[in-house]
Amino acid sequence: MIKQAQISDAKIAAELALLLWPDNELKDFILNMKSFITGENSVIFLAVDADQAIGFAQCQLRTDYVEGTDSSPVGYLEGLFVLDNYRQQGIARTLVEACEKWALTKGCTEFASDCELDNTDSMHIKLGFTEANRIICFTKKLGE
Repeated sequence: MIKQAQISDAKIAAELALLLWPDNELKDFILNMKSFITGENSVIFLAVDADQAIGFAQCQLRTDYVEGTDSSPVGYLEGLFVLDNYRQQGIARTLVEACEKWALTKGCTEFASDCELDNTDSMHIKLGFTEANRIICFTKKLGE
């Protein structure tokens, strides 16, 4: 079952997010999830099996330029994760479809996402995304 996360689901969504992005702190993710859950232009969906959350998708509207798109706002998949034991069952696809439907209700005509260049396990192509571009980002400290 897929359900839209409520504020009471923030901790479990944060625990799943920590499995996807382990170099973070649970307390920070809880705050982040609460912000996404309560935001007008963001949403979190949870995949649930027997009252246990087994995956999540986090998406929001982006109004800045999104690589490869022609419209604004664009629905944007920020994070997607399914527990190992539940993979290869179509759960990720169902979570993304929930995000896409949500984006349509927000007036979006395009949906996008990204991943790191070295993420060879990315499900994007299997989920119907088309690669728009490959970029390398640079940063520079100022005043040092």
